[in-house]
Amino acid sequence: MVIEGLGPHGERASAPERVLLLPEDKARARAAGLRIAIVLHTLASDWAKQQLAGIVGTLGDCGVAVIDVVDCGFTPEVQIEALDRLIREAPDAIISLPVANAKVAAAHARVSAAGIKLVLLDNVPTGLLPGKDYVSLISADNFGLGKMAAEGLAPYLGEEAEVGVLGYESDFFATNEREIAFVKWMRINRPRHHLHVARFPSLTEAGATASALAKKLPNLKGLFVVWDTPAIAAAAALVSAGLSVPIATVDLGKEAAISLSGGGPIVTIAAQQPFRQGQTAASTTVTALLSRLTPAWVALPGVAVTATNVVESFQTIWRSPAPREVLRQQKLLR
Repeated sequence: MVIEGLGPHGERASAPERVLLLPEDKARARAAGLRIAIVLHTLASDWAKQQLAGIVGTLGDCGVAVIDVVDCGFTPEVQIEALDRLIREAPDAIISLPVANAKVAAAHARVSAAGIKLVLLDNVPTGLLPGKDYVSLISADNFGLGKMAAEGLAPYLGEEAEVGVLGYESDFFATNEREIAFVKWMRINRPRHHLHVARFPSLTEAGATASALAKKLPNLKGLFVVWDTPAIAAAAALVSAGLSVPIATVDLGKEAAISLSGGGPIVTIAAQQPFRQGQTAASTTVTALLSRLTPAWVALPGVAVTATNVVESFQTIWRSPAPREVLRQQKLLR
């Protein structure tokens, strides 16, 4: 397993196998009658649905009850209210994906202060430390994903190009790492490209942000968007403006897979493995509840996806057949 990045406190990544559960571990967890709550940034994306499926299925194998699943809608205030309510309900653990850094830090710190195990997904709020304020961080190798996206987009850019980077305005470890890695790779390996960064404040504004960037850069030759949902919005906005701009992004959602396989604006995807990440988050949580040591950061490598391997990549990542539109475009339906 090759992990390119470091954790939020400079940690080296541990492999998911470090928290692998044995049959006797599952039996102990089942006998303990454990209760866990899950607090996610959103439940709307394909990524979130698969992450949740991996978590819930693994916890079910261990006889652990999921007492609540909260959709925060990317809103810090919703997450803070949910965490404070769950503290009063006193589950054994909370698995949370923090929607911001500073704004939700105090609420997450209150979880551990109340004696509830806290396992984080993708992001660590400001000032929180592993082993003190949270058990572990589980994520993809987000730095590696940004590098992978840059490598995939480079062949579409020519020798010298204006390249857009569409980032997320919120201070968020995962998307920050992707953006940093993309920019770093381009500056080292394609120094004649000119990079222009713009950031969308919310998903509803991703398309408008892409349009504004394109107006500012009439010779825009490529675009990197830090995950697939805003990438789809950006692609639609650029196509509506009559522009043909190759796009690299992260995450192999259904719409991104269709665009990739059909010669659409998305030409390369650095995919996470959300189902496996969910399984790993659940295993880490159970490991901690069994009073065993857990790594500070557990990371999974990305998967480079192109039009040539989109079908098998989709099946591997999502544990389901590729969309019919993808199969049709790959001429696999008769």
